[in-house]
Amino acid sequence: MVEELVVAASAALAGCAVYAMAAARVVKQYERGVVFRLGRLRREVREPGFTLIVPVIDRMHKVNMQIVTMPVTAQEGITRDNVTVRVDAVVYFRVVDAPNALVEVEDYRFAVSQMAQTSLRSIIGKSDLDDLLSNREKLNEGLELMIDSPAVGWGVQIDRVEIKDVSLPEAMKRSMARQAEADRERRARVINADAELQASKKLAEAAGEMSRQPAALQLRLLQTVVAVAAEKNSTLVLPFPVELLRFLERAQQPAAPTPAPRAADALRTAGETAPEDAAGAAETAGETAPEDAGVGPAETAGTTASQPAIGPRVEAPGHADALAEALTEGFRKAVAEGDGGPGAVPRASRRGEEPSGGHPPDGAAPPSAPSAV
Repeated sequence: MVEELVVAASAALAGCAVYAMAAARVVKQYERGVVFRLGRLRREVREPGFTLIVPVIDRMHKVNMQIVTMPVTAQEGITRDNVTVRVDAVVYFRVVDAPNALVEVEDYRFAVSQMAQTSLRSIIGKSDLDDLLSNREKLNEGLELMIDSPAVGWGVQIDRVEIKDVSLPEAMKRSMARQAEADRERRARVINADAELQASKKLAEAAGEMSRQPAALQLRLLQTVVAVAAEKNSTLVLPFPVELLRFLERAQQPAAPTPAPRAADALRTAGETAPEDAAGAAETAGETAPEDAGVGPAETAGTTASQPAIGPRVEAPGHADALAEALTEGFRKAVAEGDGGPGAVPRASRRGEEPSGGHPPDGAAPPSAPSAV
């Protein structure tokens, strides 16, 4: 009898042990247990720790509540500005409602992955290339909203979505590289131009100060000479006096205008009237020579020749000296030609020589005039 009781107790203990082993479950801290009893969902979610279920009747599913990192397969699409790109992304999500994650969708991971791919292609078609390259924050927010809207009913919450990489065609990469290089060159030119403008202003101010201080200009000249002499070359430097530069600057200042046209007109008038006056004087001398019996022909000729008719004297400017000399030479030639005309005094009588008709030289007694009958 005792043996039978011992055997029964042992069997009961063994049955209890088997039952305990079959019913015992351990839920980890990052998990939640969802129990289905005879295929029906029990709304009581098993918390982390030790728990028991009815063997054979109950079936418990553990759901991971951690944030899941899911890479999205690279999607190729055409942007709004007709550029073919290839974009890949990554999605961060976690389950917030374990029963819905098991009941509402067959595989919430696969569902989230497919939704992320379709949303990514939609974002590519609605965006420009510049937005994909520089305005990714806004695109990430748009992707998060597009994926999170249907995922809420699945018991899944989208934490964030990030665009990882944007792949461009090689031709587009070269074009963008040239554009970036041109933009950098433009900025460099603008910076250089601003620097030259500021430097020119400072140099102008320094030049003004040095022009007001001759000693500073001389010191600068000496500094330049020292700098050139310090170099190892065969250049010979001869300092140029600053005072000479100032003298040349004053000499190059425009002078007062001179009445050159009026002087030229006066000289031209004198040249035209000189031959007429000379001819008139010669005729007068020729007419008076036979009548003046008490005066010698040489004396009369000398008097006439010593008073030639000269036109009005005009003070010519310095730049008209050549013109004045030419007009004077013409006047002399005109007087010489007038001496050989009718009624003119013989050339020899004016020069103090004996004329061809037998007139004595200057200082000799003139011959007696023939007496009138």
